[in-house]
Amino acid sequence: MNDLLPFRSLLTPEGRALLDEVRDTRPDDELAVATRLRRAHPADLVSAALGQARLRQRAAAKFGAADAGRMFFTPDGVEQSTRTSVATYRAARLREAGVRSVADLCCGIGGDAIAFARAGIRVLAVDRDPLTAEVARANAAALGLDELIEVREADVTGVDTTGWDAVFVDPGRRGGRPGGAARSASVRGGGRATGGRVFDPEAYSPPLSWAVGAAATARTAVLKVAPGIPHEAVPERAEAEWISDGGDVKEAVLWFGTGAPGAVRATLLPGPRTLLGRGLPNPEVRPVGRYLYEPDGAVIRAHLVAEVAAELDGGLIDPTIAYVTAGELRATPYATSYEITDQLHFSVKKLKALLREREVGTLTVKKRGSAVEPEELRRKVRPQGPNAATVFLTRVAGAPTMLLGTPAPATATTGGPA
Repeated sequence: MNDLLPFRSLLTPEGRALLDEVRDTRPDDELAVATRLRRAHPADLVSAALGQARLRQRAAAKFGAADAGRMFFTPDGVEQSTRTSVATYRAARLREAGVRSVADLCCGIGGDAIAFARAGIRVLAVDRDPLTAEVARANAAALGLDELIEVREADVTGVDTTGWDAVFVDPGRRGGRPGGAARSASVRGGGRATGGRVFDPEAYSPPLSWAVGAAATARTAVLKVAPGIPHEAVPERAEAEWISDGGDVKEAVLWFGTGAPGAVRATLLPGPRTLLGRGLPNPEVRPVGRYLYEPDGAVIRAHLVAEVAAELDGGLIDPTIAYVTAGELRATPYATSYEITDQLHFSVKKLKALLREREVGTLTVKKRGSAVEPEELRRKVRPQGPNAATVFLTRVAGAPTMLLGTPAPATATTGGPA
């Protein structure tokens, strides 16, 4: 309850006026601003307003400046809520599947519920943490979506989802403090401190097995899981999708009721561009050709490198490394291409001499299958000059290797799903 009082004070006319006043406060100015405002406002309200302003500034990258400037956040909520672009894509898939109502279990501060409502889907948003539920309710009202979003403070394991077209579950994936209990089931954005990420799906809160059971009660169900979920942990009747946004892997999603059990896909945003798995065998290993392709992280997580290699008529440089090599440059949205100019056995001395000869001052270091840290290598080679290059620290046919190259012409294509 103590957490709720400062937050509720922000919803009063005085609190909202104060939020407007401190909206653009820079971190370096917070102390001076706080000192000035406390002469006319309660200290707790000033602290809450400045804290909220700071969270809104952080949230702009994920929610957009317009929405973030009106929404309310908790520290965990900013970090753990779904990026708007991803939530919007997922809501569109549900809408296209005929879903008109969804029970959002473990709703957090309401990021997904907002996307569902904007897609015209009615939402029951549930979270057990009182502050988190209060923030979700305030966000629905702030964005004019409260007629479509019902927020309920409850333990998700006791919620009856009968009558809702779909169930969406986003379990907590962070542990508690060392020696303490894990986060309570259904908390995904409360203001309480959390520990490190949880990688075992059965250590989610609630566990993946409970979420799968909840999925069985609905015609359509969507379970958000960590991108690192082992493929063997994916239920046979689920479709598994890995999603990246701007090249960064954001999440994995298990879909039930889509008519594609066992299917695997990688989806790249913006776009969307979707690569479907075809069950291809591992590509053959080849000598390094003129071009090197670095598959998108979602493609790698989805184990669809073979599909990209087939599209490029390429092979692998090593059976354990997800770099594709080919002799020709082909367009694909699923990998970034580089033209390789040099192949060296691992030698800092040789690389340093080559960079000096090429007058390379801007060096991008990428690694896969190497223990060398990029910053450590940069310090050792001390690049200088007007030119730029990329060095790949990797293995080629099992041998530690350096590949030097430059980005090839853009290979991304535009359009809808492939």
